[in-house]
Amino acid sequence: MGFSEATRVEHQDGPTWSAAIEPGWDIGGNANGGYLLVLAARAMAQATGRPDPVSVTAHYLRPGKPGPVRLEADAVRVGRRFATATAVLLAGEAPLLQAVGTFSDLAKAEGPERVDAAPPELPEPDDCVRIHPDSGKDPGFMSKVDLRLHPDDHGFREGRPSGELRVRGWFRFPDATPVDSLGLLLAVDAFPPTIFNARLPVGWTPTLELTAHVRARPQPGWLRCEFTTRFVTGGFLEEDGEVWDASGRLVAQSRQLALVPRASA
Repeated sequence: MGFSEATRVEHQDGPTWSAAIEPGWDIGGNANGGYLLVLAARAMAQATGRPDPVSVTAHYLRPGKPGPVRLEADAVRVGRRFATATAVLLAGEAPLLQAVGTFSDLAKAEGPERVDAAPPELPEPDDCVRIHPDSGKDPGFMSKVDLRLHPDDHGFREGRPSGELRVRGWFRFPDATPVDSLGLLLAVDAFPPTIFNARLPVGWTPTLELTAHVRARPQPGWLRCEFTTRFVTGGFLEEDGEVWDASGRLVAQSRQLALVPRASA
């Protein structure tokens, strides 16, 4: 099942949409956080009548498991360029995620540009290390995406973490289906946590909050991604992400607050 079908939402009545957490989009039995965010964002996009997320923030309340879910999404304000909505993703009566987002039509976005940064330097995809679905601890989700890690950032999978809180690599869907603006919400949460390179035991790193800023619809092709952490304090860490498309344009940024794996305590 491809990304679009696996994240489909159907309007039921009023502010209610139905959907399903599909099997295989999980990491260690829990649905990927970016995947859950896409479900909420699709409902908000439909509620606002705007196709592209511009800024979306989600707070994660419970892990998501495969099965039917529903979304309660409301448009808070609809303006000429931007529309804002809220959404709650529920399994039965239990809320899994609460989100707020601003949406627009990025095909119409224009304005001056100044970018004081550049895409991460990466070897070609074939010279990076692919995370195969039959290796490691995450065969479910890794069968749904094609991730190629920078060789210098891959050692933690073999017990040789780099010591730098950084993960770089390439992202695309396995069938090379172009990534759209909603797919960027998946990309920003698809890579292994940066703390896996901290020379600490690898463990579950649950996300408390994730914010994504979408700057543009990406051009078809591989996405270059880089995620870094500067502060690990009080049992928390932040992870900042950048996503660049095949044309070298910055298309998304992210920041998430996560818990340090319990195994490293």
